[in-house]
Amino acid sequence: MNYSKKYFINKMHYLKTSDKKTLPIQKLIYFTAGFITISMNVKIDTKEKFSVLTPKESDITANMTDQLIEMLHAYLDKDLPHIILNMKYVNNIDIETAEKISDLQLQFYEKNASFIVCELQNSLEIIFKEMDLFDTMNVTPTESEAWDIVQMEEIERELMRDFDNSTD
Repeated sequence: MNYSKKYFINKMHYLKTSDKKTLPIQKLIYFTAGFITISMNVKIDTKEKFSVLTPKESDITANMTDQLIEMLHAYLDKDLPHIILNMKYVNNIDIETAEKISDLQLQFYEKNASFIVCELQNSLEIIFKEMDLFDTMNVTPTESEAWDIVQMEEIERELMRDFDNSTD
């Protein structure tokens, strides 16, 4: 098998190795120089004032967490840094992922950018509540409510800029 090629293996397919063992492969996998990188399937929808990122994975593993956080963090350097993280397809995350999402939301607000999580499944809501993170996060039941919050926060930022400029 040539390990420099890219192979896409759908869920529930198996890749047979040269020693006749089988490995269940459920993600997009790159075989290069002996390293395996698992890529997440994320839908990105860019709107006028914000972007909606929707992971299409049911489980976000520890390996995927760093990739997701890196992807989200990159938006802080963009002209439109406001993010809605739609978690409607995600049924399971680990504690580390929950903490990193909560920490990242704080980083966004420290940089004057919106970060809203929406459509959390009950299983995820329980994880965030058990870790006492839910009440500190900006979470909405629907994506349209998240849109409203981003727009209200933008108006609030504009008013604060106007207020700051008028007091100078």
